[in-house]
Amino acid sequence: MKSFKLFAAMLLCGGMALAQHGDPVVMKINGVPVTRSEFEYSYNKNNSDDVIDKKTVDEYVDLFVNYKLKVAAALDAKLDTLTSFKKEFAMYRDQQVRPAFVTDSDVVAEARRVYERTKEHIGDRGLIKPAHILIYVEQKAPAYKVEKARLLADSIYNAIKGGADFAEMAKKYSQDPGSAKNGGELPWIQPGQTLKEFEDAAYALKTGEMSKPVLSPVGYHIILMKGRKAFEPFDTLKADIIRFVEARGARERIVDKKLSDMVKASDGKLTKEGILEDKAEEMSAKDPDLKNLIKEYHDGLLLYEISNRMVWDKAAKDDAGLEAYFKKNKKKYYWDEPRYKGMVYHVKQKDDIEAVKNCVKNVPFDEWAEKLRTTFNNDSVLRIRVEKGIFKEGDNAFIDKMVFDKDTVVNSYKNFPIDAVYGKILKRKPESYDDVRGLVTADYQEQLEKQWVADLRKKYPVEVYYDVLKTVNNHSK
Repeated sequence: MKSFKLFAAMLLCGGMALAQHGDPVVMKINGVPVTRSEFEYSYNKNNSDDVIDKKTVDEYVDLFVNYKLKVAAALDAKLDTLTSFKKEFAMYRDQQVRPAFVTDSDVVAEARRVYERTKEHIGDRGLIKPAHILIYVEQKAPAYKVEKARLLADSIYNAIKGGADFAEMAKKYSQDPGSAKNGGELPWIQPGQTLKEFEDAAYALKTGEMSKPVLSPVGYHIILMKGRKAFEPFDTLKADIIRFVEARGARERIVDKKLSDMVKASDGKLTKEGILEDKAEEMSAKDPDLKNLIKEYHDGLLLYEISNRMVWDKAAKDDAGLEAYFKKNKKKYYWDEPRYKGMVYHVKQKDDIEAVKNCVKNVPFDEWAEKLRTTFNNDSVLRIRVEKGIFKEGDNAFIDKMVFDKDTVVNSYKNFPIDAVYGKILKRKPESYDDVRGLVTADYQEQLEKQWVADLRKKYPVEVYYDVLKTVNNHSK
C-alpha cells in the first residue's frame, strides 16, 4: 500500500525544472516562487496523451497548488529532517547517481582481472571436455554395494572396449541424469572444478582415450576424453566474461570500491554520503531531467508521509471518527440486496456443530476468528474449517444454498464432511461501520483531505499570476 500511495504522490508532485533565463514566476506558495518551467514539467507529465482524465492548465492549477501546500506543511513539520526520510530519499537518489561512477572501461578492467585470475588458476593444464558413465555408490555404502557397482562398471567398460557405443551405454546405464541424456558429455572443465579423483584421471587422458573405472566419493566413473584446449585469449571470451561479471553485481562493487578509495584518500574529510550528495548536485546542474526526477523522489516521500499522518493513517485509526461519520451518513451505505453476516463452517463430528455456535455466541464478530482458532485449531490437528465475513448472494456457494435457499452445487471438504452456518441476515443496512469499514474509511479520508486542504489554504498564502499562466506551453524557448 505504501508503494502505491508513494507512486501516486510522486505522479502528482511531478518535478522541479531548473530556473532558466526568461523563465517567469507563475505562482508563489507560502512565498516560495514557482517558475513556469517547473509548472510546465509537472503539468505535461501528468497530462500526457496516455492519461484518460486530462486536465486543462486552469483545471490543473488547483491540484498543483494543493500539492505544493502539502509539501510546505511537511517541511514546516520538519519531516525532511527525519532519519527515516533521509535514508529512504538517499536510497532513491543514489540509484540514479551511483551508475555515473562506473565507466565501460571499468567493467572491462574487472573482466580482465577475472580472466587473469582464471588463466593463472588453469595454468598449462588447459581445459578438458570429458564424457563419463557414472555408477553411483552412496556415501559409506557397505562393501557388497561397492563391489556390485565395481562389477557393473567393469562390465560396461569391457563392453565398450569390445565395440559398444559409449554414448548409448551412457544413456542406458549412467546414473548421472544431467549428462546421461547427452551421451555422458560434460561441459568444458577447468582444474579444481570437479572431484579430485575424477579430475586426476581425466587430465591424464589424451583426446579419444577412455579410462578404466575410477572410484570417487560418488561412485565409479568411466571417462572418455572428447577434447582438450588451452584457455582462449581474452578478446575471444571478453563478451561472455563481461556478461558474467555484470550479472554478479560488478558495477555495484566498482562503485563501492571507488567511494571507499575516495574517502580513504581524503584523510577523513569526505564521507560516502557526502560524495554521493555532491555528485547528485553536479549531475542535476547539467541535466534538468535528472533534477526533476530527484525532486520527485524528495517531494513524493514528503507528500506520502504528511498525507499518511494527516489523512490515510489518521482516518484508519480513528475509530470514534469513523463511527461518527458512519452514523451521520448511514444512508450512503444501504445495500440493494441482503447480506449474511456470519460464517459457514465445516466439521468432522456432529457434536462440533453446536460447539462452534456456543463458542462465538457472545463474542464480538471481529473476534470470532481468533476465538475459534484458539478453541478448535490450537494444535497441529485441525477440527474445523471456517469462512467468515459479510456475504451477498453469489459470494459463497454454501451461503447461497444454506442461507439464501438457492439451488446451487457445493463441494464439501473431504476431511470435513459436515457443513453448517451461523450468523444473521442483514436486510438492507449494516449494523455498524465495521460492516462497511473499507467504504467508510475511504469516505472519511476524503472528508479529512478536503478539510486539511481548506486549512492549508487559510494558513499559507497563494498567489497565482494568471497572465504568466496563459503562456504555459505557449511561448518561444
